[in-house]
Amino acid sequence: MSPRLAGKLLQLSTPLQQQSLLPRIPIREFGIRSLTEPKPNRFNVSPNLPVLESSTTAALRRKANSLPLRTGAIATKKGMTAIFDPETGKRTACTVLQLDRVEVISHKTRQKHGYFAVQVGAGWKHPSNMTKSLLGHFAANGLSPKRHVYEFRVKGEEGLLPVGESIYANWFQEGQFVDTKSNTKGKGFAGVMKRHGFGGQDRTHGVSLKHRSMGSSGPGQGGGSRVYPGKKMAGNMGNTQNTVQNLRILKVDRETGVVVVSGHISGPKNCVVRIQDAVKKPWPEVGPAEVEAATA
Repeated sequence: MSPRLAGKLLQLSTPLQQQSLLPRIPIREFGIRSLTEPKPNRFNVSPNLPVLESSTTAALRRKANSLPLRTGAIATKKGMTAIFDPETGKRTACTVLQLDRVEVISHKTRQKHGYFAVQVGAGWKHPSNMTKSLLGHFAANGLSPKRHVYEFRVKGEEGLLPVGESIYANWFQEGQFVDTKSNTKGKGFAGVMKRHGFGGQDRTHGVSLKHRSMGSSGPGQGGGSRVYPGKKMAGNMGNTQNTVQNLRILKVDRETGVVVVSGHISGPKNCVVRIQDAVKKPWPEVGPAEVEAATA
């Protein structure tokens, strides 16, 4: 049943009479006014502060300093070893990576896709094990089917290599720093002690066959008698992407496609690793001659 109007409101016969009797409320076109106005402080009030913009062009301009100038490469982790310095006798642990038929497949441009990126493929895959759409994607550029395909974002149009260009191990220089991305080792379903480092429960005081369990998962009072999102529990451990930054290139061999980097890289042997110039280190000095030698 619809609500009944009061007697005084029923006497209003025309909309003009309603407008004349009802109080006028100012209409704000830009939203609801906040009850607590923001207070200026020395951090957000200054003539030298840049104006925050919400356009895509402004977002790309803010991200320009954190995007590499060049594309990266796809490699395979072959294992770990160590390099000894004959002068100092220092032992440096390192990881051996290998590049296998790395080629540029396509581009992503600012005008068409909203950002600049290079699509790179590595390895080889039998055509019978691929879909027709992917086969057409490779055939359009005259390339063989690739087993692994990834994108590497670059700062501008200058970082877009020609389609079909091969990338060799000497694309990276000895002594420069790189960032690597790979998936960690998959541990399967693990309990809270192994997955999150819980201490476990008491061995006495009534605990029976529950020594490695997590115990209570949620509060009984004050929290709505529920389990909060993000609660650490037992579940699948590992097999997540991990980025290791600022790894130094120790050795490069163009003939075998081997790149030796210092330190460790996440993942088991024969896992896929993406290498790109380090964001937090100075960009390597690469001229036209070096680029031509690394891709020729």
